[in-house]
Amino acid sequence: MSKRIVEGIEVEASSGNVFADLGLPDADKLQIKSGLTVEIAKAIRERGLTQAEAAKRMGLTQPKVSSLLRGEFSNFSERKLMDCLNRLGYDIEIRVRETAEPIGHLVLTHA
Repeated sequence: MSKRIVEGIEVEASSGNVFADLGLPDADKLQIKSGLTVEIAKAIRERGLTQAEAAKRMGLTQPKVSSLLRGEFSNFSERKLMDCLNRLGYDIEIRVRETAEPIGHLVLTHA
């Protein structure tokens, strides 16, 4: 990350993954979970679902939906979050491609 001075304040450019910038372990997975959680919240809002209605569709309890909508996604696997999106009417496409780097990355893209 590069640092620069903006209006007398030192700022550091993000790597694009706030979890990696904070030095958290499994930063790629956390970013994926965060992105999936944002998509779930958007789907619930766009469909006008209550937390109870969303819980029923996703196979969760209402308190778990409430926690998820507050950004508490650490207790959910990536697979469970993808299942929730499927149950809300979303398709998920996983694409695997070779990278020039020694180790690949997980990336969430939006259509």
